[in-house]
Amino acid sequence: MPRLLALPVAALVLGLAACSGSGSPAPASSGSAGQTVAVVASTNVYGDIVKDIGGDAVAVTSIIDSPDLDPHEYTADARTQLAVSKAQLVIENGGGYDDFVTTMLSASTAKPRVVNVADVSGYDQEPAQGAFNEHLWYDFPTMVRLTDQLSQDLTALAPERAETFRANAAAFTTKLHGLELAEADLKAAHAGTGVAITEPVPLYLLDASGLVDKTPEAFSEAIEEGTDVAPAVLQQTVALFDGHQVGLLAYNEQTAGPQTEAVLKAAKDDDVPVVGVTETLPAGQDYVGWMQANLDAVGSALKG
Repeated sequence: MPRLLALPVAALVLGLAACSGSGSPAPASSGSAGQTVAVVASTNVYGDIVKDIGGDAVAVTSIIDSPDLDPHEYTADARTQLAVSKAQLVIENGGGYDDFVTTMLSASTAKPRVVNVADVSGYDQEPAQGAFNEHLWYDFPTMVRLTDQLSQDLTALAPERAETFRANAAAFTTKLHGLELAEADLKAAHAGTGVAITEPVPLYLLDASGLVDKTPEAFSEAIEEGTDVAPAVLQQTVALFDGHQVGLLAYNEQTAGPQTEAVLKAAKDDDVPVVGVTETLPAGQDYVGWMQANLDAVGSALKG
């Protein structure tokens, strides 16, 4: 999916938080269970993760909070602007994915703690070859690092809840390691199997599972950037299914158009299993359950 659009600066000149991971945060508000940390996450994926770690010590607002929302048409509303202006901790994906958060933060003089997941990942965001894959929530080692970082930041903001944060982070990390074990099982059974994608959304998960992306790079890049796919490239992509060179198609359900629909039709016509993926957390699911469902769907597709 193309990068999320930045918001007009004119809409952001409020008392919003500035981008600073080391500034002096506003004091946490007191609640019946102790201090409550105000958190704003760019998407509900990170909102769900921080809730797992923070428990009842956090009050979380997720800006993009539904697969039905089109992030490319997103504009800030009063609720979001107010939440950001009062945030003590802001979580952004970074890597060019949610630049609207940076725009909102830079328009203000407040100084919340900011966690940039791309920075936490340790990946080179300007690789010499290829493009940086910003869909980091499909990369479980990065989510382990994020969990540790969030535990540290929440402890700094509400030190009296430090033990709770550490225990919750340890439990969540154990669940993430379980997802990594599931990837290892897929790799043991299907390493080297070719797959096709419409966008690089699930590539971290597919790569860690030992699967090989056979999609012409020009196809997935064009779809992600919202540009037309050259006819020759589309033909090369469709040929993957005609020739049964791939074991599944990973299809981003949040971005559809004539060219992705053509690829979807080709997969179905040639009886290649389709695994639907999304960029945001589906309603009624938690992060770990969602990712486990993705892994299960990949495994079922490859078993035929």
